[in-house]
Amino acid sequence: MTDTFPCPKCNCEYTYSNGVLMVCPECFHEWDSNENTQKELSSDAGNKIIDANGNELVDGDTVIVIKDLPVKGAPKPVKAGTKVKNIKLVEGDHNISCKIDGFGAMGLKSEFVRKA
Repeated sequence: MTDTFPCPKCNCEYTYSNGVLMVCPECFHEWDSNENTQKELSSDAGNKIIDANGNELVDGDTVIVIKDLPVKGAPKPVKAGTKVKNIKLVEGDHNISCKIDGFGAMGLKSEFVRKA
């Protein structure tokens, strides 16, 4: 199995070929293996942080929350559609550091936002 590649979305090593596409059994992401090798050779894909739609995020972007997010210690969740301005990308599980009106400083996961 030398022609299998780790999943570009979750880095799972148990991917398999399904005809033309490669498939990840953990996150069900499908991609063309030829495009994957070209991306790895041309850029460092490990350092990119992407939103729910696959757009690359950078410091200072404005994002929109795509689903209600409960906040520990707060009486209400962060509502879907909330606009968050001037984000800062950080390392870790919650890879977006930001300030949300009515909540203050907090960390968000990039899979729950989309680029505005």
